Amino acid sequence: MSENSRTASEKAIVNALTIDVEDYFQVSALAPHFPRKNWDAVPCRVERNVDLILDLLDQRGAKATFFTLGWVAERYPQLVRRIVEGGHEVASHGYSHERASAMTPKAFLADIALAKAVLEDIAGKKVTGYRAPSFSIGMQNLWAHDTIAEAGYVYSSSVYPVKHDHYGIPDAPRFPYLLASGLMEIPVTTMRLLGRNWPAGGGGYFRLLPYAVSRWQIARVNRDDKRPAIFYFHPWEVDPDQPRVAEASAKTRFRHYVNLARTENRLKRLLGDFNWGRADEVFRNAA
Repeated sequence: MSENSRTASEKAIVNALTIDVEDYFQVSALAPHFPRKNWDAVPCRVERNVDLILDLLDQRGAKATFFTLGWVAERYPQLVRRIVEGGHEVASHGYSHERASAMTPKAFLADIALAKAVLEDIAGKKVTGYRAPSFSIGMQNLWAHDTIAEAGYVYSSSVYPVKHDHYGIPDAPRFPYLLASGLMEIPVTTMRLLGRNWPAGGGGYFRLLPYAVSRWQIARVNRDDKRPAIFYFHPWEVDPDQPRVAEASAKTRFRHYVNLARTENRLKRLLGDFNWGRADEVFRNAA
């Protein structure tokens, strides 16, 4: 779509682009095949993939937030520094990519505090944002928000207000809101249609559905809700040559590998069709 054909609302609104920095073998669905104790023995591909993303962003003059695992940052500190040098935000994805819903409050605090300390030491910047692996804050562990605030974070983007088999709070607010602790929660973007929330913030849906669907959803949120969207994806989603895990279930293989070869070109279109910035700047005064 040309610049002249874009609507005024699309030109005016800056949306938040976010990247969950983890490697292909660290995703929750593949956890049974890659125990954490063996991660150091698995060849990493995250550095190559993040560098590709940084190049795409630089070409478009776009900024983004990189929710980065502490585990990755410790092993690739120069990658974190390249993110900072590009003018992007470094935020936390926890240290070990363990689901918040699988941890005790004490273990969760230890994980996210360690990640924050590691990232701040490497980046030389204050880390204010956090995203739980697999959006694993739900109705059963809402205490996690208080723990995130206790660890010193200013905002969280850990709730997806949709119905999903692994995550989601369908009745949660669709747009940023303040919690009693003072923490701001920035839900991943949904579109309201036919009395329910539909995923509109990226991830596997961005690969599964035609690009036109994502573009229509984001444009509708910008135009009708007059709100910026928050969109996410992973570095492994631009890596069609990553090793395949044949032992994974058919459902897991489909979700993880569908349309990997198309993601890079779809991201190029997305970067051209909308304006993109860092989550901490886009939502600074949102709640």
